[in-house]
Amino acid sequence: MLIEVDQLCKNYGAQKAVHQVSFSLKKGEIVGFLGPNGAGKSTTMKMITGFLTPDSGNVSIDGLAINNHPIECKRKIGYLPEANPLYFDMYVKEYLQFIAGVHKIQHAAASVYQVIQKVGLQIEQHKKIGQLSKGYKQRVGLAAALIHQPEVLILDEPTTGLDPNQIIEIRNLIKEEGSNKAILFSSHILQEVEAICNRVIIIHKGQIVANDLLDNLKANQSLEEVFRSLTTNANV
Repeated sequence: MLIEVDQLCKNYGAQKAVHQVSFSLKKGEIVGFLGPNGAGKSTTMKMITGFLTPDSGNVSIDGLAINNHPIECKRKIGYLPEANPLYFDMYVKEYLQFIAGVHKIQHAAASVYQVIQKVGLQIEQHKKIGQLSKGYKQRVGLAAALIHQPEVLILDEPTTGLDPNQIIEIRNLIKEEGSNKAILFSSHILQEVEAICNRVIIIHKGQIVANDLLDNLKANQSLEEVFRSLTTNANV
């Protein structure tokens, strides 16, 4: 397994943000990670990537425990967080060269060229990031996540701000990358999850309430109906 999450917990005071969450992903899987706002999705993703330390439980990336091997694990991960962190005063190409340097990529110029072509930033590469539309800023963040050719991709709302044509392009790119990676893909757009993912994990109030193949979940009802039935409070 490329990603193994075992009994992961994270509390913020009395709030159990993530409680005993366990799941795994293997190479070639694109798994949708769904849940209402505040369910624990982003917190879980931050713990998988090593940005947050769990209160208890373990995360392993390709057999390495992230608490014991943080640098080695992060080398294997590409991460696009929901709040896409970019340096707005840097030019697109300059920023990607900087990220390549952080990863100590050999033949960095070739890697930057390839990722610019892959995510469709050719026209925008000589602009400052702050001048870009929200959609193109998302593409820069995705390029930064892909540039070191990671084995694991963690994508938190990657299609936010994209227009319909851009969504299709990025959707196809994610599907292409998913052939040789393990991808955890979070989105509030259920149609995107249905178009991209072969398995779905649903989290509610910090706990996993579903983890199954998309076809199995949709056997008797739509994904929207499944999601609502598992995440709508009875008193709402």
